[in-house]
Amino acid sequence: MTQDASLDELRLRLAPAIADAAAFDGWSDAAVSAAAEAEGVDPALARFAFAGGAMTMITAWIARIDADMADAVPGVQLSNLSIRERIRRLVQFRLDAIAGQEEALRRALSIMALPQNMAAAARLGWSSADKMWRLAGDTATDYNHYTKRVTLGSIYAATLAYLAQDTSEGHADTRAFLDRRIENVMQFEKAKAKVLRPREDTFSFTRLLGRLRYPAT
Repeated sequence: MTQDASLDELRLRLAPAIADAAAFDGWSDAAVSAAAEAEGVDPALARFAFAGGAMTMITAWIARIDADMADAVPGVQLSNLSIRERIRRLVQFRLDAIAGQEEALRRALSIMALPQNMAAAARLGWSSADKMWRLAGDTATDYNHYTKRVTLGSIYAATLAYLAQDTSEGHADTRAFLDRRIENVMQFEKAKAKVLRPREDTFSFTRLLGRLRYPAT
């Protein structure tokens, strides 16, 4: 096993504990040291693994959620559900995975919004959206491949921002917010499908005139 692979595994192992500590210490070396102590890892090795700073820690946290999602909600579990329900369950799993770490989430969102981190944050959002769509069974290779991921990434980002400020019991307001966003997208997709429907499936005034002039016998 290469050193990089070993460090990646260590980052995934420590990421949840770092997120727990980040609520108090921020996404900092102090959070890394606290996580290392909690997990029985050499603090110096842990700090080396996260030498890239806060974005390295946040990236590992997101990667751990991605991996846990794939293990807990495999595509075969979703195959009999509607697309709407597949996406809702996948996003909800991610929200549940963050439960109790809202302060760490707020701090992470602030860091990701910094100008120097926005490109990396966009890549992370795209990657998570792509993983959700693949688990949902998406096989699109045309422009829909990209629009689906942009749309889901936007829904997920907006829902995370809502969750970060949600004080409702059991985050019920966040669940309702997510359902509304998904419903809005489904309505848009239906409208788009009508606009893009093949010509033979749409009303043709010329064809109607032809039928009136030369009725079928």
